[in-house]
Amino acid sequence: MAKQKVAMLTAGGLAPCLSSAVGGLIERYSDIAPDLDLVAYKSGYQGVLIGDSLEITREMREKAPLLHRYGGSPIGNSRVKLTNAADCVKRGLVKEGENPLRVAAERLANDGITILHTIGGDDTNTTAADLAAYLAANGYDLTVVGLPKTVDNDVVPIRQSLGAWTAAEVGAHFFDNVSNEQTAAPRTLVIHEVMGRHCGWLTAATARAYLQRTSRNQYVDGLMMDAHLKSIDAVYLPEMAFDLDAEAARLRESMDRNGHATVFVSEGACLDAIVAEREAAGETVKRDAFGHVKIDTINVGAWFQKQFANLLNAERSLVQKSGYFARSAPANGDDLRLIQSMVDLAVESALNKVSGVTGHDEGQNGKLRTIEFPRIKGGKAFDLSTAWFAEVMDNIGQKYKEA
Repeated sequence: MAKQKVAMLTAGGLAPCLSSAVGGLIERYSDIAPDLDLVAYKSGYQGVLIGDSLEITREMREKAPLLHRYGGSPIGNSRVKLTNAADCVKRGLVKEGENPLRVAAERLANDGITILHTIGGDDTNTTAADLAAYLAANGYDLTVVGLPKTVDNDVVPIRQSLGAWTAAEVGAHFFDNVSNEQTAAPRTLVIHEVMGRHCGWLTAATARAYLQRTSRNQYVDGLMMDAHLKSIDAVYLPEMAFDLDAEAARLRESMDRNGHATVFVSEGACLDAIVAEREAAGETVKRDAFGHVKIDTINVGAWFQKQFANLLNAERSLVQKSGYFARSAPANGDDLRLIQSMVDLAVESALNKVSGVTGHDEGQNGKLRTIEFPRIKGGKAFDLSTAWFAEVMDNIGQKYKEA
């Protein structure tokens, strides 16, 4: 029987878990299967296609615990869809007429890989499923076990994806400083744009973390630095209906009363309406290899700024985005514990030839298990009836309903 050989890759956008997950996999295999060779493909599926990999050396194994201290990915990321041949050709990853799935499969086979760990979101792991299915159909036995990474926390049917807790905490820290901009000029509108294409979980969780963080503050009575300045006036999510006139009137009242207004908005809020507006005007909206709108080109926060600034009679308005700051952070304590449990299960599943994605399965009462690839999907909506979100909105004083 051929010796097992393990490969790993990270793909998609960054999240505060990639470095720790890579370190965790190296540590776990070194503990329970130290004789297995470990390699990492650099820059995700791009590395698989072009054969760019590195060996996990003995020294790397010994120093793997250091990876828990850092954000980013120690092996690099990319957004490559193996079933989008045209995009792979355009980027020079395969030749015209080649099937990227076949190229990737042959690379894994030639490299002797028997276990592949993919650390990414729904696109990364569904691409892994496509690859595993192709290999199985062509007589090559490969076990693929994914780890769910996304700050949006929007992977079906996984209760909590890796990195999301940290992103919320770090986003709150980011805005704790930015909120002080309210003192820079009278009638200032500050919009905090938070990541979340289809799902408002991160924006809601960041608002909650910010309110919890500032609730411990002490102030000097009579001065501007007070609880009003550190408050939130509105939260807008993709799942919520949006009434511009009603919200403008409500925020104008807050601006008149306090001299400032603070808005938290998900980067996916009103996205469909904004895209439709631009396309109707003849603009070509850019999309990535997976067909997703390139959300950094849309600038949802600026759209809200444009709508509100005049209606609120703001003398100054600004948009601040916590996304890159938050997603590049090292994992916090809660995420480190979640990463460890998922890594341990991922390694156990891989050695037992069970493919899938590790996570707490909402379809099985939150049980931590290796979830079958066909059940993995993206775009899970945030449940607006979540109890803690209701508490956040009560604190803000904002009424809301589903879109």
